[in-house]
Parts: sequence; structure tokens; C-alpha cells
Amino acid sequence: MQMNKKSLSTIFCCLLSLAPAAFAEEVVVYSARIEELIKPMFDAFTKETRINVKFFADKEGPLLERLKTEGKNTPADILITVDAGNLWQAAEEGLLKPVNSEILEANIPHHLQDPHNRWFGLSVRARTIVYNTQEVKPAELSTYEQLGDAKWKGRLCLRTSKKVYNQSLVAMMISEHGEAKTEQIVKSWVNNLATDPFSDDTRAMEAVAAGQCDITLVNTYYYGRLMEKNPTLPLAIFWPNQKQRGVHVNVSGTGITAYAKNEKAAIKLMEFLSSEKAQNLFADVNLEYPANPKIKADPVVVAWGSFEQNSINVAKAGELQAAAVKLMDRAKYK
Repeated sequence: MQMNKKSLSTIFCCLLSLAPAAFAEEVVVYSARIEELIKPMFDAFTKETRINVKFFADKEGPLLERLKTEGKNTPADILITVDAGNLWQAAEEGLLKPVNSEILEANIPHHLQDPHNRWFGLSVRARTIVYNTQEVKPAELSTYEQLGDAKWKGRLCLRTSKKVYNQSLVAMMISEHGEAKTEQIVKSWVNNLATDPFSDDTRAMEAVAAGQCDITLVNTYYYGRLMEKNPTLPLAIFWPNQKQRGVHVNVSGTGITAYAKNEKAAIKLMEFLSSEKAQNLFADVNLEYPANPKIKADPVVVAWGSFEQNSINVAKAGELQAAAVKLMDRAKYK
């Protein structure tokens, strides 16, 4: 049986209509979060909207440099990165543009987004106290500031000041206390160190568990990962400053690039990432808290207990980061 050209053309058009990928819109993402954390969300977004997502993953520093170098020629529509300090820097360097979205405004609390709408938090990480349950009673603990008390002499471990997480914590403390008082606090921490600062949170917690020190400061998801691997470790979380401003929190977040070619589709993706479906995927995989307060955290995270967040806008972590770095250097915090 032979088909005429008109019949073949009709069949070809029908086949194309069944191939949504060929006609779908596309969004290009530069991400400082690894593939296993973000691909499930992008797949869910594409399935729901028929908008394809291409992404390139790298560390935040190289991604920001790449955006600056590419300028107007960048293929990137969206930046996803960790820490409000990095998001603030990207915005201040003109790499992100404001986004007007009632959905994002409704889903993300104001203290977890840029005051000028250039970026929005997607997941929350709390930087809190972890202690050795065999050496410390919770009643002995109270605030970040109190870790400089004489009773903790030779009992405190910290991660290095070279990493952004402690820089952001100190920046937020400057916002709350001013530089002079914050410097006194950081100096008191340094005086109480049991050993030189560690390269990462996990090593600091392992030192606490081994008895090298009794307390440390970590991002909660590091605690979750470590306890999943070894649940018998004598470690527990304490939520500080509950009678003051609350626990220091930071975010991983996202913004639209200044020269986005697919802005409407990019906004749709950002809105999706703030929704219930994506928030669960985004936060649960890394044992973080959803930025959207209407969404429950993973049961493992919920089991750590509830706490009040510090409601100072996390943008301060970026605005005061340079001052924090200089302060930590003056305090001899390495």
C-alpha cells in the first residue's frame, strides 16, 4: 500500500504533536547544588509544565565568575546557589534582576528573600549548637554568645572562619550587636577553643563525639548526615537564643539572571520550586527545612524539635560579610 505525499505529511505532523520535548519552552540553570539534589525537582517541573530544564552544576565562585564573563551572552536564565551571602553578592554585582511574583511573595517569608526581590530562599539551614550528651546537660546551654563563658574553656570546637557559614553567622551577629560587642564575643570563643578550627562541620562533630571537645556549631543537615551513618554517637542538637532573637538561619536560594532569555519560563520554575511538591523534594534530600513555612520538614528533621528562627533578613549575611571577615581576623579566629 502506497501513501501519497499529503498523507505522509499529515502523519509526520501528528507524530511531532506527540513529541512535546521538540516544542517545549526551555530554561537554563546554573546551579551550585549537585545534580542529585536538583534533578528530581527539574524532572517534576518538566513533567508538569512541559518546559525543559538544562542545568550546569559547579561551585558558587566559578558560577558567578562565569556569569560575569558571559555578560549579555550568557545562556543562563536562573542561578541557584547556597548561602545568602553568595546570593547577595550576585545581586550586588548586577548578575540578578528583580522578580515580581505574587506566588513567591506568598510562599517565601520576607526574611528569607532579598528586600529588592532579586533572589528568594528555597531551603533553610539552621546553624546551631551540637553537644556531647555524656559531657553536657542541655540546661548548661543557652546562647551563641554564652559559648564564650569561662566554663567552656578548652571545651569548644569550631569550623574554620574561612568558610562562608561562620562568616554569615558572625555577620548576622554584627547586625544584632554591632561590631564592638560581636568582636568581644568571637574573641571569647577563640579563648575557649580546645584545638585549632576544623575544615568542616563533620570533623568538628566527630571531635565532640570523641571527647576532644564538648560543644560545637554546625549546620543542621551535617548533623543529620552524620547521625544517619552512626546513630550511636553521643551527640544532640540544642537550639540557642530562644529567649532572644532566635536560631541563626541561612538559605539556599535562586534568582533570575540579569540577561535571562526565557524570563517567563524561568519565573514559572522559581514559583514551582517554592511550591509544596518541590519544597519537599528540595529540602528532604539534604535534610534541610523548607523555606515555605506551610510545608512540613522530613520526619528525621522534625524529630530534632521545633525552634524560633532569627527573623533578621538573611541579606545581612551578605551586606556585613566583609566586616565579619575582618572582625574574625582581628579576633585571631583562623
